[in-house]
Amino acid sequence: MVTQEQRRRQLAREKLARQQQRRAAARSKAQKRNVLIAGGLVLALIAGVLVALAGLFDSDDDKDDAARPKDPCAQPAAGEPSGQTWKKEPKVTIDKSAAYTMKLATTCGDLTIGLDAKNAPHTVNSFNFLAGKGYFDHTRCHRLTDQGIYVLQCGDPKGDGTGTPGYTIPDENLKDPRLKGNVYPAGTIAMANRYNPQPAKGESKNENSGGSQFFIVYQDSELPPYYTPFGQLTGGQDVLKKITEAGATAPDPQTGNTAPIATVVINKATVTRS
Repeated sequence: MVTQEQRRRQLAREKLARQQQRRAAARSKAQKRNVLIAGGLVLALIAGVLVALAGLFDSDDDKDDAARPKDPCAQPAAGEPSGQTWKKEPKVTIDKSAAYTMKLATTCGDLTIGLDAKNAPHTVNSFNFLAGKGYFDHTRCHRLTDQGIYVLQCGDPKGDGTGTPGYTIPDENLKDPRLKGNVYPAGTIAMANRYNPQPAKGESKNENSGGSQFFIVYQDSELPPYYTPFGQLTGGQDVLKKITEAGATAPDPQTGNTAPIATVVINKATVTRS
């Protein structure tokens, strides 16, 4: 028979066992909670690092985007340069006493040029002919210089400085009184050519080598008087400013040319008599 003392001791042992079980359960629960909390902290830390890194890269991208010059011009109209060529210069049919205007509708806006038919009849006649044939349409202005001389060069269907209409025209108006001190004033439109004042022995100076490429002077530029001045920019100065302020690319490793960052494409060129 169990005495009261034995019964008391048994109840005490059972109570102690229940207390130990509750304590063990509490410790287990606490450990699980701590693991979850620690895991959450780790995940939060990782997420924070990722967000910080993303923000860092976003910041760098934003800086790069801010530093990268923007193209201020629209997309070109659909179409490609015709690439037509002719065997000889077209017959001069313009009226040398009349006023002619060339309009270049470009992706950056319209440029209007007053042509000097009186002093550069062959050049103006050639541009009248080429524009009438759609030769300049869809051609890109491929060169922008912003050191030493300041010109935007256009008129090449190949877009690399090698394109020609297949014929050449004579140099004209090289003693234009506006070319004081060998300075081509801002706004002057002149012909590009292959003239070489100091050819090697047996080589030609390549006089009268102008074709279809021309340049627009956007800031007074000192140049030897070898390039036919045949017009003056009369409208679109703001367009030219927008193009030049966008800047130029790094020099092409093959040609050395620096292209405008702006997408300057002549969608349509027209010459009209007024």
